[in-house]
Amino acid sequence: MTRSQLTFLIPLLLWHGAATAADVPVAGVPTLGGTSGRIGLFSEVRLGLAAHDPWSPERGAADVQGLLLFAKPVKLDSGLDPLLPRFQIGGSLSTAGKTSHVHAGFNWTFDVTQKVFVEASLGGALHDGKIARPAPANRNAMGCSGAFRESVGVGYRLDGNWSVVANLEHLSNGGLCKTNRGLTNLGVSVGYRF
Repeated sequence: MTRSQLTFLIPLLLWHGAATAADVPVAGVPTLGGTSGRIGLFSEVRLGLAAHDPWSPERGAADVQGLLLFAKPVKLDSGLDPLLPRFQIGGSLSTAGKTSHVHAGFNWTFDVTQKVFVEASLGGALHDGKIARPAPANRNAMGCSGAFRESVGVGYRLDGNWSVVANLEHLSNGGLCKTNRGLTNLGVSVGYRF
């Protein structure tokens, strides 16, 4: 099995686990405001599409993206709760055989209104991109297989469970390797909150 296939299968399997875990109540653990009043290990799953680094040699491709957000271990009182991040894992699979990746990190979500929210995430990623110099003309020279990953997004809650999120994600090795072309994707995803 190739890395690209794993990049696609891991979020899919985790999504299946999230759907199953959401039905299991956990006594004494506060909810995150979902409609069911019950909580599992996961709080939200997202699936979407992204324009694959439209400013790079890898432009002209689309990515299928998946994201799994874990439940917060506790709910803080007052306005401090948004400062406690949710752990997340996800991935992005290039449909054109370009650089795909899996990532993990932390996600902070801040409500602007009851419907509109903004978010930011920070973590690390592993990718299957080209690391040697020079890279082929249609590929990014990523420098090394590991990268930092950060993202920002704006979302709209359709109801208590469903949302739409537009996001910008960037992968970079932060100059830790000889080359650092990086990767920037623009995406839209649909999320379901348990």
